[in-house]
Amino acid sequence: MMETKTINQDYVASFSSQLGEPDWLKNLRLDALAKAEDLPMPRPDKTKIDKWNFTEFKEHTVESSQVQSLNDLHEDVKALIDADSSTNNLYVQLNNTPAYTSLADDLKAQGVILTDIHTAAKEYSDLLQKYFMKDGVKVDEHRLTALHAALFNGGVFVYVPKNVEVAEPIHAVFVHDNADTTLFNHVIVVAEDNSSVTYVENYISTVETDSAVFNIVSEVFANTNARVTYGAVDTLASGITTYVNRRGVAGRDAKIEWALGLMNDGDTISENVTNLIGDGSYGDTKSVVVGRGEQKQNFTTKVVHFGKHSEGYILKHGVMKDSASSIFNGIGKIEHGASKSNAEQESRVLMLSEKARGDANPILLIDEDDVTAGHAASVGRVDPIQLYYLMSRGITKTEAERLVIHGFLAPVVKELPIEGVKKQLVEVIERKVQ
Repeated sequence: MMETKTINQDYVASFSSQLGEPDWLKNLRLDALAKAEDLPMPRPDKTKIDKWNFTEFKEHTVESSQVQSLNDLHEDVKALIDADSSTNNLYVQLNNTPAYTSLADDLKAQGVILTDIHTAAKEYSDLLQKYFMKDGVKVDEHRLTALHAALFNGGVFVYVPKNVEVAEPIHAVFVHDNADTTLFNHVIVVAEDNSSVTYVENYISTVETDSAVFNIVSEVFANTNARVTYGAVDTLASGITTYVNRRGVAGRDAKIEWALGLMNDGDTISENVTNLIGDGSYGDTKSVVVGRGEQKQNFTTKVVHFGKHSEGYILKHGVMKDSASSIFNGIGKIEHGASKSNAEQESRVLMLSEKARGDANPILLIDEDDVTAGHAASVGRVDPIQLYYLMSRGITKTEAERLVIHGFLAPVVKELPIEGVKKQLVEVIERKVQ
C-alpha cells in the first residue's frame, strides 16, 4: 500500500508561504482546498473513473536541479529542441523545478514575458491574478479543478503585449524523470489585442513509474484580433493517471488553433474546450491519439459559440490497438444569439485489433436558428482495399499498415510548428503502432 501525502489547510498555507506567494493566491489555494471536499468528480461521458487514482500520491513536490546547459538534458529531451531556433524562446521544467528559461532579447524589449508560474505570481502578481482560473477554467468546476487550484506545483506563464507579433515559436518542455513526481501543472498563454504567438509544449517521461498523478490545466486567452497557435505532444509513462484540461477563450475577431498529439501510455481524461466569446472569433482543434496496451482514455473536444459569425472546427483522428479503449466526444454548441455561426466536426477512429475499442460521439447543441453546422464520425478497421493496393506494389503488410496509419494521422502531425516536436510525434506514433 502506498503511503499517501497528507494534504490539509496547514500544509497548503505553508507551501504557499515557502513560495512567497501573494495573499490573493494563498487565499485562492485555501478556498479551493475547502471546496474540493464537497465537489463531485468530473463525469466524462461513457467512461467510469470512480476507481482511477487522481488524488493519492507519495510526494506533492520533488527537488530537481537546474541545468546550466541544454547538453545536460536527457537525450530524448534534447531531441525535441531545435538547436537553431527554439532555444531562443525556451522553458524547461524538470518535474516541479524550473530548470532552464531563455527568451530572445528583442521580445523582452517589447514586453513579452516567459517565466515559470511561481515567479509570475511574485513578479507579475496583478497580471496573473487577472487571468488565473477566472474566465478560463473555473476553480469550482469539479473536484479535480479545485484540487488543481489548491496544489498547483509547476507551470509556465506566457504573456504577449498589444500589437506584438512573436515570429519564432515559444517552446515549453515538461520533463518527468523522477518516479515520485506528482505534477499539478498550470499553463497560461495570453495574447493581448492585435498580437500573435505560437506556443508548443511537450510532456515527456524518461522514467517509468508505478502510480503517479498528473493534473494539468492550460488557459489560453486570445484577446481582440489576436491569434494563438497552441501545439502539444503528450508522451507520459503508463503508470501515470492524467487529467488534462486545455481551455481557450477567444475575443472579437480572435483566433485560437490547437494541434494536439495525445500519446500518453497511461489512463487519461482530456478536455479541450474553446469558448468563442467575441463576434467573428475562430477556433480550430486538430488532435491525434494512439492507444495501446490496456489503457483507457476519454477525450472531449468542445467548441462553444457565443459570438456572432464565429467559426468552430474539430478534427480528431484516433488509432486503437491491443486492448486499448477510447471515447471521443466532439461537441459543437451554438448559444442563443450566436447568429451566422458555423460549427463543424469530424471524428475518425481506426482499430488495429479485435479487442481494441473506439467510440466516436459527435454532438451538436444548437440554440440559434440562423447558423450552419455539420458532423461526421466513423469507427472501423484498416481498409483491406488500401492494404491490398499497397501490397500489390510489393510492399509488405506491416509496411502497408504503417503507411495507412501515417496517412490517417497526417492532418494533425503536419500542423505542429516545431520540426523537432513534429519528428518526435512521428517517432512516437511509429513506436506505439508497431
